[in-house]
Amino acid sequence: MKKLLFLFVAMSFGLASFGQTSTEGVKIYNPAANAQADIDAAVAKAKKENKHVFVQVGGNWCVWCIRFHNLVEETPDLKNYLTANFETVKVNYSPENKNEAVLKKLKNPGRFGFPVFLILDGNGEVIHIQNSAYLEEGKGHSVKLITDFLKNWTYKAVNPTATK
Repeated sequence: MKKLLFLFVAMSFGLASFGQTSTEGVKIYNPAANAQADIDAAVAKAKKENKHVFVQVGGNWCVWCIRFHNLVEETPDLKNYLTANFETVKVNYSPENKNEAVLKKLKNPGRFGFPVFLILDGNGEVIHIQNSAYLEEGKGHSVKLITDFLKNWTYKAVNPTATK
């Protein structure tokens, strides 16, 4: 009887933890979006505003992608820094739309896993691909590590002699 009770308790905890990592119903990435058009628009705007483009590649199925998105949304300083210094684009990677042609053009960043972050310049050239695992801490991403990463890839950091 004790073994049965232990098994029941263990299964309950297992199901509860599964529920916490479920991504069912999450709609951060749009599989129907035209990723290339979104990137082109962000690049054009970034060029005019002397910014770079921050591209986040992932999918609604990806727990770490959702955690990163939620961290940005729930951390005003991080969200404001990202918005002030980058044009942002989310590129979907999922069974519904793998965006293979776009990701090939972006130097196949999925090889690092998801989410993966890219920095594009005002001409749409990839200047950095960031494996997001290096920005993790515990069961999520580190605000400090993300901020430090972003600070190294702003337009001003890459072009220190340029003025706005």
